[in-house]
Amino acid sequence: MKKPFKKKPEEKKEETSLTDADYNRNKLFKKGINLMADEKLEDAIQVFEQVLRIDPDNVDALLKLGYARFHLDEYSDALRVYDKILDIDVTNAEAWNLKALVHYEQKNYAKALDSIEKSIESEPTFGMAWYNKACFLSLLNQIPESIEALKRAIEIDVKNAKRAVKDKDFVNVRVEEGFKRIVEIVVLESIRQGYHTIGSMVWTTFLDKADALDALSKLIEKGLVVKHQKQQGFSKIDTYDLAPEMAKKVGAEKRGLLGITQKRLPSTIKNLKEISQAIQTVKSSIEEEDIEKTIDNFDLFIDSTKYGQQMIDQFFESHREIRLWKIRLKDRGIDYLHENKKKMLDVFDDIEATVTQKLRSEVAQN
Repeated sequence: MKKPFKKKPEEKKEETSLTDADYNRNKLFKKGINLMADEKLEDAIQVFEQVLRIDPDNVDALLKLGYARFHLDEYSDALRVYDKILDIDVTNAEAWNLKALVHYEQKNYAKALDSIEKSIESEPTFGMAWYNKACFLSLLNQIPESIEALKRAIEIDVKNAKRAVKDKDFVNVRVEEGFKRIVEIVVLESIRQGYHTIGSMVWTTFLDKADALDALSKLIEKGLVVKHQKQQGFSKIDTYDLAPEMAKKVGAEKRGLLGITQKRLPSTIKNLKEISQAIQTVKSSIEEEDIEKTIDNFDLFIDSTKYGQQMIDQFFESHREIRLWKIRLKDRGIDYLHENKKKMLDVFDDIEATVTQKLRSEVAQN
């Protein structure tokens, strides 16, 4: 039975709200991110606008606000948001990139190209900006320049090759020999990863079967790939492997008795590939917002018995930042990850770009 006039117990105030001046802003920002993940973009916009009433120059909130408006086709409003970010920091590569995408959606490819070039000027290793530049140049029918920009995007991140082969923006350059070589890169990478039949290559790369077979034919002619036949039941199927010299350079894959793939690589290349894989692992845990995994993955770049010494030698500032992130994540958890997620991913993107360049240099030398 409810007793009238019963005094309500005093609610305990959250200590965080008293000790952290940014608590309300961070809580709202997290709420906005979650709303975006649920595709509730109008609600997310209202929340990010609340964040900006607290902190009008919060670039992270402005980026998310612009992105939400962009996906609601509110292009003029999105451009105003990105221009405000650039008033705060004219070198913000992500803002220039997103501004370029608005112009792209409006089919104003010349303006899109102008913005994306400013993005690249601000951050020369921004792989997605190079990829977008290649798209815009293709749409403007500047074919050689498009191919060169796409090659640069692939040097930074080989996944851009796979992305390009099905991108309709490259319809103007597909017949070019330079683009066909990019298709060959995709096929080579697929074989290197252990996909040795035409069916598995098509499934993993999204290439048309005819394009994949054409690339394989050219790779065989160049002596980079060898073709075999394997008995399967009562029939034979074609399989493809890297030629021995090519395998030695980029890492041969050898099947054990249990079918497990084992790579044999030159030691320097092997080490760089391991670092590259570690970067992918830590980026995944950051994207998934898995605190425990992220802390464990940070140890790979801190521990001197793993990659810590190389980080100190080659990425001293980043090594120091990663150590600080680990401490802060242990102390503040998910709120700290939300605040610094983009910065963390950007730092690992920069490390990955440098590692990729070193790896390609080592492969060329070998």
